[in-house]
Order: sequence, then C-alpha cells, then structure tokens
Amino acid sequence: MAAIRPHLPPDRLTLVLALAVLGFDQATKWLVQRSMEFGAERTILEGFFKLVHWGNTGAAWSIFRHHNDWLAGFSALAMLALWRWRRHFEYDRRPGQVALGLLFGGIVGNLLDRIIHEHVVDFLRFYWIRRSGSEVGFPAFNVADSAICTAVAILMILAWSAEPPSTAGRPVGGGSKP
Repeated sequence: MAAIRPHLPPDRLTLVLALAVLGFDQATKWLVQRSMEFGAERTILEGFFKLVHWGNTGAAWSIFRHHNDWLAGFSALAMLALWRWRRHFEYDRRPGQVALGLLFGGIVGNLLDRIIHEHVVDFLRFYWIRRSGSEVGFPAFNVADSAICTAVAILMILAWSAEPPSTAGRPVGGGSKP
C-alpha cells in the first residue's frame, strides 16, 4: 500500500524549489570555477556542446553589458515585486507555484554571482560549425538561466490556458435591463 504524502503549502513548495535550484546552480558554478580557468573552453561533443567558464556582466545575450550593479538592483526589486504580487501569476495552482519557485531560485543564483563575482558565471555552450569553419551558437548559460526560462515558459502556458473571468450574472452587451 502506498503511503499518502501531504501536499506542501504553496509558499513552502515555492521555497523548497527555489532553494533546490539555488543549490544546484551554485554547486555547478562552483565545480566549473574549481576545474576550469576563467575564459577556458572544453569541447564535450565536437560541433555541438562545450563546457566553458565565462562571465557575463549583462543580461540575456549580454544585453546591458557592463551594467552589473544596475542589473543586480533590478533583479532584487523584480524578485520582491514578483513575491508581493505572486497571486497574479497563477499562484493558486501547482504549476504557478513551481514556476515561481524556479524563477526565484534562478534570480537569486544569478544575483549572488553579480554580488560575489561581479558577473554571472556561465558554463553551458551549445554551438555548431559552419561550412566555412566558423563557430556559431547559442549564448553560454547556466542552471539559473535554465530555471528562469523554464519558469517563464510555464507562466506563459498558464496564461494562455487560463479560464476567462466568469460572466455569470452580468448583463449581455453591457446595457441596462429594460
């Protein structure tokens, strides 16, 4: 007979997921920092995947590069705003709680990097080699970035699949009753 597991309350589930993402993110970055010199690259699958040890002072795709302090402040404010208004992000549903847990863990992971290292540590690099021999690929990223992107995708799916507000009891056409 299977044991019945109680459901975690929404805030606790979000916190547990955020801490798990944060722990995994920081552990993987620590391993990269200990095993590779800054700027180093290691090919894992030729023409497809490399481990790198790069730093990013900007946001996604290095936009706002060299604005690390501003981005750290913005991240902290965004996280506080998301927590304050979490009920507007399908927080009453488990997928919304999961999404916000992933989002908070990712934001804190990159925020810690900005404070401690003055850049975000990136180490996953997918790429391919053109016929000319030049390399082109997706910008390097990390576990926190993956969690943030996954969270945003979940929130978008939830927004698209949300039921419209009930119109029961409202007059049709917005007019008054005769």
